[in-house]
Parts: sequence; structure tokens; C-alpha cells
Amino acid sequence: MLTYEIIITDCNKCAGRQRQGRRQNEKERTMKMEKLGRNDHCWCGSGKKYKQCHEAFDEKIHHFELEGHMVPTHEMIKNPQQIAGIRESGRINTLVLDYVAEHIREGMTTAEIDRLVDTKTRELGGIPAPLGYEGFPKSVCTSINNQVCHGIPSETDVLKDGDIINVDVSTIYNGYYGDSSRMFCIGNVKEENLRLVRVAKECMEKGIEQVKPWRFLGDMADAVNRHAKENGYSVVIDIGGHGVGLEFHEDPFVSYVAPAGTEMLMVPGMIFTIEPMINMGTADIYVDDSNGWTIYTEDGKPSAQWETMVLVTEDGCEILAH
Repeated sequence: MLTYEIIITDCNKCAGRQRQGRRQNEKERTMKMEKLGRNDHCWCGSGKKYKQCHEAFDEKIHHFELEGHMVPTHEMIKNPQQIAGIRESGRINTLVLDYVAEHIREGMTTAEIDRLVDTKTRELGGIPAPLGYEGFPKSVCTSINNQVCHGIPSETDVLKDGDIINVDVSTIYNGYYGDSSRMFCIGNVKEENLRLVRVAKECMEKGIEQVKPWRFLGDMADAVNRHAKENGYSVVIDIGGHGVGLEFHEDPFVSYVAPAGTEMLMVPGMIFTIEPMINMGTADIYVDDSNGWTIYTEDGKPSAQWETMVLVTEDGCEILAH
């Protein structure tokens, strides 16, 4: 069983790589802006001249960068064709979760859920993104009660009266990725667990309300964290959301505990997940070393998570998968 300290160490290594990547991205951004002439074709692929397309947009981003804020690279900003493809993948992803909602029940094994997801995804023309991803053995993640995330479906995990379960579906459709998850309450669930599930959804919704262009991911994180704390819960620190769409997991890393006014600037065209993991007890977690995937709460208390995929628009955001 991996200790919490080991998770922290691994996350610190990841953070170091992220900082190194950010510095490289900033260098690449500066070089691109220096090389791109006003009459050159815009970097977005529109075919328009840069001065008629994204020049003013880039100048606005650069203003925030000069103030010391973290800003997105061009690679994090999707063009209309990409957005259309990702939107369709998100639609398929949502349909698969709707199908799970219609069939999930007491007495079902999580392996049965896996088969439902795999079959329905392929029936709709998609491919389950988790299957084979960095060695993950199944087509969906199923996390029950004190499992925080990345639960592996099994023939021996049978849904019982009173369980709460997160079903995390991810889809590849025509090369584009969709990602979202929902909580399901099985049978007669304790009121304290029902409340956790409800507040976890509210935390996600509070975050969505803060997704607006030219604000910061920290604004979203602060809304999530404050609502969780006000209700007596904690937010998992070391696992967060991510960019998504062209790959399963892209930059930026999305924290749900950062202060308002910090983290990356949100701009139109960015797509990322909002998926805070809300624990009834402490935020401490550990990895099951028997499979290297499943994350549990350290204190054994329940955890709940809802996930949505959002696109930053000119005046707010669009939910692409839920």
C-alpha cells in the first residue's frame, strides 16, 4: 500500500515537470509571436491574416502574462473544427452515461457496468478511452464508497443496498475525446452519504458558474473549495482536472483548492474538466498498490465526485459532456 507521502512526492515531481513545461511553453509562445507577421496566416488555421484574426486576442493574453499570470499556449486553444469534433464526442459520452443511469441497479457487478459502457460506446461509433490507457485494463472507472477515483471494474464488486458509486466514462469519437462522470445512489442510502453526493454536485456547479473568459482557474477552484468547506467536507488536493479534447489528458492541470485570482487565465477556446473529489473526512488519500490505480480515502470515509467537460466561450462556458 502506497503511503500518502509517496503520493505527495510523485505529485511534486509532476509539478516540477509542469513548471519546466510552462517555462518552455512561454518561451515557445514568445518565439512564435516574434516570428508571426501581421500579414502572415494566423496560427489558428483559419486562413485569415494574423492581424484580422488572433492578433488582438494574443495581445490581450500577453498583457496578463506581463503581469505575472499563467497563460495558455496556442496548443490549449481549440479552433472551431476541433470544438465541433470534441462537442460530438462529448455528446456520445453523455449518452453512454444516460444508458448507465437507465440500467445500474443493486446486485449488478461493476464488471457488468464495464460491459454496458463498452458495448454502448461502440454501438454509438466510439471507443472507450480508458481501455489500455497507460495499462488501465477496463473501459470505465467505477469507484464505490471510500474509493476516490480510478476504481477498476470487477466480477467480485457487487453493488449493495446503500452504496454510492462514481461511474467515470471517457470516449474517443473520430479522434476526439469526451470525458464526464456521475454519482449513483444504490437503494436505501444513508442521509449523510446522500448529502455528500448532493454537495459534491453543488461544488461542481459552483465551479461551472465561475468559468468565464479572462478570469482564472483559481476563481473556479476557490468557489469549489469554499462550498465544500462550508459544508464540512474536504477537497482532494493531489488529483485534479485537466485539459481534454485532442488527447485524453492535456494541460492545464486543474486544481480545486487554489485561491481566487491564481492559476491559469481562462480564454475562449479552452476545454477542460471540472471534477472535484469531495471527501467526507480529510483530504488524505492513498493508492492501492495491488493494482496501482485505485485511489482510496486514508480515513476510510466516503468520497463523491461529479465531472463535466466545459468549453470557455466569449461570454461564459458551454457544457460539452455531463
